[in-house]
Amino acid sequence: MPTSTLPVTKQHTVLDSAYGPLTLVATDGVLSALYMTDQRHRPPEETFGVPDPEPFGEVIRQLTAYFTGRLTTFDLPLHLHGTPFQRSVWAELRKIPYGETRTYGELAEELGKPGASRAVGLANGRNPVSIIVPCHRVIGSSGSLTGYGGGLERKQRLLAFEGGGRQDRVRTLF
Repeated sequence: MPTSTLPVTKQHTVLDSAYGPLTLVATDGVLSALYMTDQRHRPPEETFGVPDPEPFGEVIRQLTAYFTGRLTTFDLPLHLHGTPFQRSVWAELRKIPYGETRTYGELAEELGKPGASRAVGLANGRNPVSIIVPCHRVIGSSGSLTGYGGGLERKQRLLAFEGGGRQDRVRTLF
């Protein structure tokens, strides 16, 4: 008996922020991506679905609260597409407290995969929901700001905005 699958519905909207426009994408009404302008691994715009702000009310409310310093932890359902390993890394990223950082090696240890810091870095770089899944809170073992799909300047600004937490471990770019 053939199985039928319902078509996937995608919608998007753009939110202005101090970090530039943020494109929010929903899959079947649930946030599935947050892209910055010129972000690495940003898919073509035609894959974002129809422009429609309807599914993003709570996302916009929480992002606005975050950007005004009134929210430190996002509580949003997410529709994330990735490998099981990528999804496990993204789940671990959500555990990094506001204002703190972790190294790629520390995340690999927390996942029970010591020595997998490169794989963690690759999964981190493919995070489709930056800021909400705080990949900007991951730094190199030397404290350097390594890799960020939205650009290292944005990463530094986000860490500075959050207070840096373990700022003594983060070397600045400028």
